[in-house]
Amino acid sequence: MTQAVSVDADAPPGRGQGRPWLTLLAVSLGVIMVMLDGTVVAIANPVIQVELKATLSDLQWVTSGYLLALAVFLITAGKLGDLFGHKRVFLAGVAGFALTSLAIGLSSSVGMLIALRVLQGLFGALLQPAALALLRSAFPAERLNMAMGAWGAIIGLSSAGGPIIGGLLVENVSWQSVFFVNVPVGAAALAFGLWALRESRAQALSRVDWLGVLLLSVAMFDLVWAIIKAPSWGWGDVRTLAFLAATVVFGALFVFWQSRVREPLLPLSLFRNASVSIGTVLMILMAFSMFGAMFFLTFFFQGVHGLTPLDSGLRMLPMSAGMIVASPIAGVLIGKLGPKITIAGGMVISAVAMFLMSRLSVEAAFADTAIPFVLLAFGLSPVFVGATEIIVGNAPEELSGVAGGVQNSAMQVGGALGTAILGAIVSARAADVLPGHLGPAAAAVPPEQMGLLEAAASVGAAPPGTGPLAKVLADASHLSFMDGLHLGFLVSTAVALLAAALALFVRAGRKTEGAPVHLG
Repeated sequence: MTQAVSVDADAPPGRGQGRPWLTLLAVSLGVIMVMLDGTVVAIANPVIQVELKATLSDLQWVTSGYLLALAVFLITAGKLGDLFGHKRVFLAGVAGFALTSLAIGLSSSVGMLIALRVLQGLFGALLQPAALALLRSAFPAERLNMAMGAWGAIIGLSSAGGPIIGGLLVENVSWQSVFFVNVPVGAAALAFGLWALRESRAQALSRVDWLGVLLLSVAMFDLVWAIIKAPSWGWGDVRTLAFLAATVVFGALFVFWQSRVREPLLPLSLFRNASVSIGTVLMILMAFSMFGAMFFLTFFFQGVHGLTPLDSGLRMLPMSAGMIVASPIAGVLIGKLGPKITIAGGMVISAVAMFLMSRLSVEAAFADTAIPFVLLAFGLSPVFVGATEIIVGNAPEELSGVAGGVQNSAMQVGGALGTAILGAIVSARAADVLPGHLGPAAAAVPPEQMGLLEAAASVGAAPPGTGPLAKVLADASHLSFMDGLHLGFLVSTAVALLAAALALFVRAGRKTEGAPVHLG
């Protein structure tokens, strides 16, 4: 049996005692560090490839290793915050993330870089659920929507600045500098957090359900690994199917164990609340549409249009900047209209934006992408803010860290699914229509070169070569990629409409103040 432990005997029980706006600022500094890292690494990859003599597979692991560790450990990290204190776990995540960033910048081999990126993902997992739990404990229930709106704006600001800062650093300093920049940001977050944050813990120190940790970690690893490898292995490949089967087996064992153990890692009662379950699905669908679709726009800008990474970041600025404006508005609207109308309306707007992007042409100008980007910002912001509030706000206070882990895990899994599934759709469509776009020139392409041309078309690249035939091949590659991109956005449109329908079944977070969170 557990009971709440108060660090500060003078603090009255209940929510909304944790210096709300100072708490928001403190946790935002940590999250800014993580968000910047997530966007600048992709820009640094080409230079890393040259200087560390990395293969394409190595570069994939620079990203996938981090995401894999993050996705596997998020729910466990949330539980650790619930047990040992969210402030303590948050600051440990900040310090670890900054130190591993420093070590990455000093890496002399790609193997060391990948290993440190995995470690960085573990520290990132500690940081994110604890940040959401600290926000929930600091803000009164009636102001939580406003806090989540500000939270979304900060994430939008970080996303907007990431490609620009990364591009400037890579082009004018070095690839190492995109990791070194986390050190001063992390130091500021650590110092300010030590002063501003007040500890919150909903349970006394207790044993960790280590068997649950093991079963969930193996299940999540199998799932994310299958998603990451499916595009290269094939969805029907025996290896992909084996890892998906292992996901089902270990997931079932985890559910069985959680229903039997006295102090479960993830109490199944959390999902008896329909809004928590639907909010989790909404987060998956939102991330599927957003990350899956956005992933291919970088190929559109750099492959088809030939833009630099910095210019690509500037082209996507309307969406990131739009989130800065849209997220606080979303928080206010959810408070006034409730989550059903606001989230459903946001997904409908997102569906419209996705549909508009399914009509993009090879010659699309800045305005052709800026308009749907702004719509997407005003559509996805209510979903991000609302689904987060639904998951964290409807969970029992003593499970706020676990709920934050569920929210972040849902986003990671949804993003991985979107990238993998939409990637398969785009690639298959591009390969299917390529012969038609080649026309008579198809007869001049040797069979052994067709596979290389299909690979180039799947990412909108122009195959190497010169002369009249090279121009024909490049045009065919770009047109084939655009056909694949259009189909990918149409699928994202359908997913967004499905999420809009699901949103009609959610309700707002709890408004009660009786949960035993004590702050010090």
